[in-house]
Amino acid sequence: MITLLFSGVAAVLLAAAGYWLRGRGGPRPTGTWAMAALLVSFAFAFLSYTPLVESAAESVVPHVGRLLSNSFTLAAATSVLAFMLQLNLEPEDARRSIRLRVLFLGVSVAGMTALFAAEQLNDRSPQLYALYVLIYITYLGATAKDFCLQTWRQSHRSRRRSQRIGLRVTAAGCVSALLYTAYKVFALVSVGLGLGLVPQGARCSTPVTPGRCVFSVTAPALAVLLITLGLTLPAVVWPVSQFLRRRWEARSYAALGPLWEHTTGATPEVVLAPAEFDGQDHAADSDFFLHRRVIEINDAVLALRPHRSPDVLGRAGAAVAERGLAGTTEGEAIVEAAVLRAAVAAKKDGSEPRREVAPPTPGGPARAGNLHAETEWLLLVSRAYAHSGLVGTVTATADPAGTGARA
Repeated sequence: MITLLFSGVAAVLLAAAGYWLRGRGGPRPTGTWAMAALLVSFAFAFLSYTPLVESAAESVVPHVGRLLSNSFTLAAATSVLAFMLQLNLEPEDARRSIRLRVLFLGVSVAGMTALFAAEQLNDRSPQLYALYVLIYITYLGATAKDFCLQTWRQSHRSRRRSQRIGLRVTAAGCVSALLYTAYKVFALVSVGLGLGLVPQGARCSTPVTPGRCVFSVTAPALAVLLITLGLTLPAVVWPVSQFLRRRWEARSYAALGPLWEHTTGATPEVVLAPAEFDGQDHAADSDFFLHRRVIEINDAVLALRPHRSPDVLGRAGAAVAERGLAGTTEGEAIVEAAVLRAAVAAKKDGSEPRREVAPPTPGGPARAGNLHAETEWLLLVSRAYAHSGLVGTVTATADPAGTGARA
């Protein structure tokens, strides 16, 4: 169970490191190398916990698995802090702080190695082991605390939702790491005072048994997973979200085609230089073409305003109410589609502008400047315009010229 868990975690971490280091066709993002070092360090730390690797290493140097896993854990803690420093500080300040942290890391690992060797030469002296744990836990606890504070503060300043969520997940991982450090302090006190509260050399059969394994095994594993997930989430979500956005834009552009063709066919003057963009790739520039189509439809709706029939508006509203759709967005879209279809017909028939015109659709100011909201609204109108039987029924009996037309 333990071997499967830690080997799986290590494989996921190495895969995540490969994702960060892969070529992107341009400069790598800030903190790429620090993130890769973090993931690789965590991966090797977990591999050192697996019984197979631990047994192989300890067949050469007894009990060296502890030193290896602790050293890799401190390297990972330094890497994750370096990542945040690169994001939060100016480049020169970040380099200076990172160099200082790396120096502390080297001193700490050297001190732990010396104490480990002395401990083995002195029949595993509890006092030397306590000093070893003191160095380890002091460095790890200080780093986890600093990283937790920086991460939580940054989560309140991030604009992207995926970053905010990722940073808060990372902060939760830091809390789990602090639980682990608290357990190590407890173990240190037990060893230093000879209380025997934490058995030495006992192994965990599962991540939760015996009870102390919740803190010694599960807590650090959970910390690594949450920190890795939190820091990797924005990098994974971003390309996925961009793909979904471009797909939605391309589909919306195509779905608005019927409404665009009818409204601009009646008001061709609103079309923005069509020949200039004929050779451009719609898929690659989906945002531009969708924005342009929405603008042209809205301009056409504005140009058709003198032909908006109050009679069609009233009859469409009554028909929508009969179907229980009054006051709903769907009902309003059906009414707007009916009014537009009648206006297009009147414009193409050469009817005179009306003395009284139907008012604009409710909610227009709320959608102004919001491409997504405006597109979603026009998609509803386009669907009703092309497929609603109610729209066809209402406009079939409409008077294109309008009884209120100017003489």
